[in-house]
Amino acid sequence: MCGIAGELRFNGQHADIGAVAQMAGCLARRGPDGEGLFQQGARAFGHKRLKIMDLSERAQQPMFDAALGLGIVYNGAIYNHHSLRAELEELGYRFFSRGDTEVVLKAWHAWGDKCVHRFHGMFAFGLWACRRRTQSSRACASCRRRRS
Repeated sequence: MCGIAGELRFNGQHADIGAVAQMAGCLARRGPDGEGLFQQGARAFGHKRLKIMDLSERAQQPMFDAALGLGIVYNGAIYNHHSLRAELEELGYRFFSRGDTEVVLKAWHAWGDKCVHRFHGMFAFGLWACRRRTQSSRACASCRRRRS
């Protein structure tokens, strides 16, 4: 499994990307295949990647969808991501990667926080708006575990 770390500040200060890098460094064993950091104002996220579902660089994290204005760090496995992808494609969403991370991102955009009730698997993620005008305008962290 991958590893994620993050910091959200509620005191008006910028998040400490150095601290998040240090947290992510502690997760190195969980993600030897890639890493990424992101900081925007009061939020910062780190990711250590273990390539399992999509081995390409298109699935690198943090993942951003410029068209939707959303970013995500994600760890887990959504067992029904193929059927969710098909449902989202019917709604007009287009995908640039093959794994479940992008499915989570687009599901959030389509269904809001209720999307987690559609996920069969185990997961944790941090999701944020990269620009002000999106349906999902607040930073969010959500976690749920369910047996399929």
